[in-house]
Amino acid sequence: MIDSHCHLDHEYLLSDLDNIIQRSKDVGIEKLLTISTSLNSFSNIKEIITRDEIIYGTIGIHPHESDNNDITSEFIVKNLRENKKIIGIGETGLDFYYNNSDKKKQSESFQIHIEASIKSNVPLIIHSRNAEQETFDILSQYKHKNLKILMHCFTGSKKFAEKLLTLDAYFSASGIITFKNAIELQNTFKDLPLSKLLIETDSPYLAPMPNRGKKNEPSFIDYTAVKLAEIKDISKKELTEATTNNFNKLFFS
Repeated sequence: MIDSHCHLDHEYLLSDLDNIIQRSKDVGIEKLLTISTSLNSFSNIKEIITRDEIIYGTIGIHPHESDNNDITSEFIVKNLRENKKIIGIGETGLDFYYNNSDKKKQSESFQIHIEASIKSNVPLIIHSRNAEQETFDILSQYKHKNLKILMHCFTGSKKFAEKLLTLDAYFSASGIITFKNAIELQNTFKDLPLSKLLIETDSPYLAPMPNRGKKNEPSFIDYTAVKLAEIKDISKKELTEATTNNFNKLFFS
């Protein structure tokens, strides 16, 4: 299994990182992708990825942080070239639910990340909340640029998912799919191609059932894998092999 999205620089996980890593290995996790959310976060991630061979990282600015973190595509590309364990760009995107950052600034930052992704041929990890049409409109401008798209913690509508498939996007399922009230989302993942699916924890956030409400950690991905296998009507082994292969195809080929 691979946790395609976690935040190991969060104090809750960082303060117990050795045990977090061991518990991850104990449940069969072979890679952890820890996600950058700000320039300060990226500085921490550059150190964290040296702590164990299974840990990889990304470079990018979360939409919530775009007001206070200016970044250029050149800076992103330079850092990707300098560190082979930085394998993704993001998380970037649009979040119009909280509006923690100016919408125009979010959009500008998103496009800078997209341009870096095209220049470097490195996957783009996208956070999209209450901004389906706006996210798709921006991505559509680059549809002929061979953009590698990963929709992190996908909770969007089925219609949005269908549009994103026309851009060859991948979709990552988080612990939210284990929630009892997530029927619509479960049905969306049921219809998505298995070849386009990854799994993640987004830890320390969004712990899956039966740990909902607790702090999350990568080892809890097992619950998400079991639920997604049930949704897809396949064995957990088939599910984990497919999602692992999909991750490796997206990030390492």
